[in-house]
Amino acid sequence: MATLTINYDARNKNITRLLEVVMNLGATSVNKTYKTGIDEALEDVKNGRVYSAKDAKSLIRQCLQ
Repeated sequence: MATLTINYDARNKNITRLLEVVMNLGATSVNKTYKTGIDEALEDVKNGRVYSAKDAKSLIRQCLQ
């Protein structure tokens, strides 16, 4: 039996329906994992994708660099 891994946005109703159809066709299991907003935020911090600025002008300067 082959294994297929699909990453998708669980809020997308079309994909969710498609997975239901696949299950009805005979797929044996679907493993669902969801990342919450806090999990994504912690991952951003871990990977250094967080910036700080003392005011809006400083933030704009950082973005333009």
